[in-house]
Amino acid sequence: MGSKIKGAGSSQIEVQGVKQLKDVSYNIMPDRIEAGTFLCLAAINNSHIVVKNINEEHITPIIDKLEETGCKLNIKKSQVEIIAPKKIKAVNIKTMPYPGFPTDMQSIFATLLTIAKGSSIIVENIFENRYKYTQELIRMGAKISIEGKAALIKGVRRLYGANVKATDLRGGAALVIAATVAKGITKIENIEYILRGYEKFDMKLKKLGAEIQLN
Repeated sequence: MGSKIKGAGSSQIEVQGVKQLKDVSYNIMPDRIEAGTFLCLAAINNSHIVVKNINEEHITPIIDKLEETGCKLNIKKSQVEIIAPKKIKAVNIKTMPYPGFPTDMQSIFATLLTIAKGSSIIVENIFENRYKYTQELIRMGAKISIEGKAALIKGVRRLYGANVKATDLRGGAALVIAATVAKGITKIENIEYILRGYEKFDMKLKKLGAEIQLN
């Protein structure tokens, strides 16, 4: 567009103003976290769905971990087909800067692992205090213990509906995913966190068969 910018890849960006910018055409990249969210939604529900408009390279660590859990993933051009097993296997995860496992998928994957066979360990290496959502999952019957940067998750047979609160964007989405497999009704407060990060989230979930209502 004609900007004068220096410092890409460093800790300092220098921008020099110009009189005018040029018109350009630009396609916004697919949201890898939304893609990963719906793949985990399928996995926790033992489902079979196709997620379109994805960039395989951006979600490679997510795909790798889903395959470790026993999911079968078929990748064709810009879409991923996921076929989930009847029972998810436990896996260990360490969040890392890109291209490692994304910290924004940590809570989503933790929810999936609450019903996995066996015990899983998640280590959060990017942000502190990112396990607040686990207390809400525990209200739903999950078995999770926190030790510093690590979360130990022991898989349970079933989650149960409860009144819970979204503490942040991804933690809130994790609670929605948990609610889709929980026995009974789950009421989630503070959904403004969730809605700012997922476009028409409730409508997409309804298309997949979820019973969800916004109040």
